[in-house]
Amino acid sequence: MEVYLKPKKKAKIKKGQPLAIKDVAEVFAENHLKQVIESIKLPISTKGIELAKDDVHIVSVLDIIEAITKQVPNAVVSNVGESDTLVVFTSPAKKPSKTFSFLKVLFVCLVLFVGSTTAIMTFHTDSQMGEVFKQYHKMFFDEEVEKPLLINISYSIGLAVGIMVFFNHFGRKRITSDPTPIEVEMETYEKDTADALIQHISRKEDEESKS
Repeated sequence: MEVYLKPKKKAKIKKGQPLAIKDVAEVFAENHLKQVIESIKLPISTKGIELAKDDVHIVSVLDIIEAITKQVPNAVVSNVGESDTLVVFTSPAKKPSKTFSFLKVLFVCLVLFVGSTTAIMTFHTDSQMGEVFKQYHKMFFDEEVEKPLLINISYSIGLAVGIMVFFNHFGRKRITSDPTPIEVEMETYEKDTADALIQHISRKEDEESKS
């Protein structure tokens, strides 16, 4: 019987909950066989690391295949996904108060506002943007002014619109359905973090086996 597995890169389950194949991989097989395989419980290795309040372990695709063949000896298992899955056993988090959440968001917004405005002003100072605007005003209006407000205001509006288009957000509303640059970076960060943790735990297991 053909069975196809697609293990995930990372899986999160609650602490104390038994780990089943359906938690760490997608299964493609005949309906009755699929239900049997998805409900198979997987052993949890005692080797792992503690990350904040969570426990992190690795489940190899070989462990999954071994568990399947024990229950279904005539199954032919093919792996079409990851070779290792990072399993994070999460503790129930306490819900923070609304006041604390508001203050935290306010603090982050303040830091981002100050940092971004400082970066923009520093860039404009280094590139002498004020002098460039003066030259633009002289080219278009044949007049020298110290503060070309029309160009300054137009540039400020264009800068704000450009930032909104780049980050694909206006307030809470998404401009298009495309993923935003922040979402892409967060996805890349999560993948890199999962790979680093898998390597760290694997290295730890190798060192313990040699000692």
